[in-house]
Amino acid sequence: MSARGAVAVLAAMLAGVPAAAQDAQAPQTDTMLNEQVAEYDWVRPQADYVRRTVMIPMRDGTKLFTVIIHRKGVTDAPILFTRTPYNADGMSSRNRSQKIEEVLPVADAEFVNDGYIRVYQDVRGMYGSEGDYVMNRPLRGPLNPTQVDHATDAYDSIDWLVKNVKESNGKVGITGSSYLGFTSLMALVDPHPALKAAVPQSPMVDGWMGDDWFHNGAFRVFGFDFGLGQTVAKGGGAVPKGTGDEYAAYLAAGSAKHYAESYGLLQLPNIRKMLEHPSYDAWWQGQAVDKQLAARKLTVPTMLVVGQWDQEDSYGAPAVYQALEPQDTNNDMVSLVIGPWRHSQVNYEARSLGPLEWEGDTGLQFRTRYMKPFLDCHLKTVAPPCDTPPVLTYATGANRWEVSQQWPAGTYTPLYLAGNFGLSWTKPAAGSDSYVSDPAKPVPMLPRPIHMQGDEWRNWLVHDQRFVDGRPDVLSYTTGVLDKPVHIKGAPKIDLRAATSGRDGDFVVKLIDVYPEENAAEPEMAGYQLGIGIEIFRGRYVHGFATPAPLKPGKTYAFEWALPNVDHVFQPGHRIMVQVQSSLFPLYDRNPQSWTPSIMEAQPDDYVKATQTIHRGGNAASAVLLPIATD
Repeated sequence: MSARGAVAVLAAMLAGVPAAAQDAQAPQTDTMLNEQVAEYDWVRPQADYVRRTVMIPMRDGTKLFTVIIHRKGVTDAPILFTRTPYNADGMSSRNRSQKIEEVLPVADAEFVNDGYIRVYQDVRGMYGSEGDYVMNRPLRGPLNPTQVDHATDAYDSIDWLVKNVKESNGKVGITGSSYLGFTSLMALVDPHPALKAAVPQSPMVDGWMGDDWFHNGAFRVFGFDFGLGQTVAKGGGAVPKGTGDEYAAYLAAGSAKHYAESYGLLQLPNIRKMLEHPSYDAWWQGQAVDKQLAARKLTVPTMLVVGQWDQEDSYGAPAVYQALEPQDTNNDMVSLVIGPWRHSQVNYEARSLGPLEWEGDTGLQFRTRYMKPFLDCHLKTVAPPCDTPPVLTYATGANRWEVSQQWPAGTYTPLYLAGNFGLSWTKPAAGSDSYVSDPAKPVPMLPRPIHMQGDEWRNWLVHDQRFVDGRPDVLSYTTGVLDKPVHIKGAPKIDLRAATSGRDGDFVVKLIDVYPEENAAEPEMAGYQLGIGIEIFRGRYVHGFATPAPLKPGKTYAFEWALPNVDHVFQPGHRIMVQVQSSLFPLYDRNPQSWTPSIMEAQPDDYVKATQTIHRGGNAASAVLLPIATD
């Protein structure tokens, strides 16, 4: 046999022998060895980043779980900090990858690719952090007798980071959306000297006036699901009401308290607190972040961000801007950004919203053109000059970014409700229109069946409003076809002169852009009724949000409130519509329309029909005041 043949035979023999037998030095693993391994470090040596976790001590001894992540080799680097109740470990490990852009959220790529250190932290009492969790932990003071709050925790955390992260240049920015926007704002209260910039996005600011829990006194029932999911260690999640039509589920339950009782939610302190404070009392006022910040001097440059169709926290960022802007005499400390987004969409791909398409990825455009330059100029050691727009908005309807020097940037001009269900730029003759509001058949927020989750929830504010146009309990007033653009920049104001046959009542006003009935260029938008602003007002608060009182049947009241802030162009060929109704269900709980001290505890017999009369023209001229800009 040749040498080549011998080698082949030997190879064939070895192929059938276990590897361990080939190497007498490698012992076999015991078949019955426990196969549970205590720990595996999924960040391998080949990773292009460093990721470490620490427990940062607070002044009261509580330790907060914190993730620090950055590219290998960075030095003299700014820190971008986020404080969250939504799992810092999970937020900073989007994918188990060895590439930093894959591990961190999409919105972080621009920063870590330019040498930023990214830090995520669990707020006290959540996930890896020690301590007690209070959802909207108030500042130290009348509502919080302890010595700690989100402001002190941010201060103590920043102090530790700049002293212990050797790759840092000692400068910190803070950002985050929704609850994370709230914690970003709280860091501005007595801020650490190393905190040099803040970008709070869609922050929770005032949970009663217009953010998560109430809008102008009307309770937003989805708070039950959030409370159960956020505050329960075992068994938390959505309320176990099944997967059917939420309209039917909430209608069958009755009042908010009856709903909570039927699902055992009264054991949750967060739910009880909301039910116990239905009016804008000292408890709510004491937690209003815009009021707290207005009482202090702003020392940290702040860029406030919100989406025009933010379905959760449309109120907060503009409210803080209005509270702080009077301090900003040089127009360089506080800025406002309004993008064409749903809640928190700024941090994701934002080329579209529902049926609406923009001229590009507006989220990426904002982060690269405006947010990062703002942070760079305040955080980098060798910083570029600051050139932050005082107000940056995206003009929907025209599809372009716009810079303004102040906000609102338009002149308020009344558009009056008129006869024959028209709208008029001049005050019309006196008249009125009526409808019957029946709590047993409330106006739905969306076509049924309704599920306030997923894309249905995210996009509901841009849903076609034709599904309620023509209902007998919805009044629709419309202009003629526009022959020139109408550009609005600000929060449209409502001046609704109305009376009710009941002793309480809600009023909902929608400002709508009606597309042409024939639209070959965009056939899916033909005749579309696009909500530009939708907002509710609970009638019992007409004399003051802290002083609810019954309405006098038949008396005409001036109900005044504002729609969300917008930059929108009603184009020629379109029409402007205003809809008026008295319920928006099941997003808001039903008003019984009789008098009960707390609508939260209304009994079945309290719910009655009422005739709502909307006055127009003359001495009781209902109108929507549009902030019209001159282009």
